Amino acid sequence: MKNIFSGFSLSMNMLTTLPFFKVHKFFDGINGYAVMFYPLIGFILGSILYGVNYLLEPYLVSTHLHIILFALWVLLTGALHLDGLSDAIDALFVSKKRAIEVMKDPHVGAMGMTFTGVFLLLKASALWHLNALWALPIILMYARFNVVLAIYFVPYIRENGMSSLAKKEFNSSQLFISVLIVFLSAVLFTKGLILVFISLLSLWFFKIFFTKRFGGFSGDLYGFMIEVTELILLHAVLLLC
Repeated sequence: MKNIFSGFSLSMNMLTTLPFFKVHKFFDGINGYAVMFYPLIGFILGSILYGVNYLLEPYLVSTHLHIILFALWVLLTGALHLDGLSDAIDALFVSKKRAIEVMKDPHVGAMGMTFTGVFLLLKASALWHLNALWALPIILMYARFNVVLAIYFVPYIRENGMSSLAKKEFNSSQLFISVLIVFLSAVLFTKGLILVFISLLSLWFFKIFFTKRFGGFSGDLYGFMIEVTELILLHAVLLLC
């Protein structure tokens, strides 16, 4: 039970800036549990955004409120996945031999900065026009569930780091619990089954592309996948609702 709670705490601290459960060290035995909770962390983040909207909606113009939600979205995740997005974009504009080296570079290149800016405009616009904010919890959940599946099924291209430890410790029982959480949400939420299908279709594309380009996934590529999957699901909800 202690490892389960520590895994949840580590997951919360890695994927959010929420000031709770300070666990930053990758102790043996908790990394698999941390991965197991990724979808739940996404659901919590989305629920916070929806809750803020519910509280402030009577007092603010909807367009301004949606921009506040977008800023809060970035702040709650500490721009962690956006950093991965920009690094991965830079790596797409160099040769395969240099790609991993470029992703390790802490500096953002011109391509990464430019395309990340365009990406943020698209994401902000999608949220601006989104009326079905009830979908935010499952959008953030499904995007992180893709990472869970990628960690379990797809090779990891770096030898160290949390994701390397997580891949070693993450087992089929923990995967089953993540799948169960996501399946229940897909059944209970309107359009949930359609959205989870779209999310998994996105994962299938990323798996093929990243395996061919890089040989597998890395932490930056997980961040890229989370951000792009969120954008895809936001547009799916706009079309469906």
